[in-house]
Amino acid sequence: MDELEDAAEAAERGEQPALMDSDDLTEPPAVESEASFADAIADARREADEHKDKYLRLYAEFDNFRRRAVRDRQDAEHRGMANLLRGTLEVLDDIARFAQVDPATTDAKTVTEGVAMVEKKLLKSLAGHGLEVVSPEGHPFDPAVHEAISTTPAASAEEDHLVAQVYQVGYVFNGTLLRPARVVVKQWNG
Repeated sequence: MDELEDAAEAAERGEQPALMDSDDLTEPPAVESEASFADAIADARREADEHKDKYLRLYAEFDNFRRRAVRDRQDAEHRGMANLLRGTLEVLDDIARFAQVDPATTDAKTVTEGVAMVEKKLLKSLAGHGLEVVSPEGHPFDPAVHEAISTTPAASAEEDHLVAQVYQVGYVFNGTLLRPARVVVKQWNG
């Protein structure tokens, strides 16, 4: 029987099993009793049930983790939006006060200055949250953050590819371009 076990172990390791003597073949291999065979089947079923139970628990844990991750991401997004909005509440208050101004008693200069102050306050609040204004007048044209909508002649070769005018400012939020600045670019044709 030891030789049979040795041959089986060698086969499991991928080795060529040793050949048996003809004398070993005359002796019939020992047959396990029906009871021990039934015990082996019961053990295998028990082990399969344990693996299935472990799999189902792991699946449930992963599903809970996935749901929790989605909920946490949504909560973080809502907290971020709340922080942004909290910073703009004062600006909204200023706009509301501005809407109550009597046009008959207020001159245009006061209105213009008030709007400029509100804009400055809003941009300062948004800058605190990572917003940058792209207004590149006089700077070299950068296609990564600028969109050329037109060209104009440059007075000299040194002014070639400089931004002559900004039609619409652009915005960058924490390194991500939200909107390119729309500009007129000087072009030298000398």
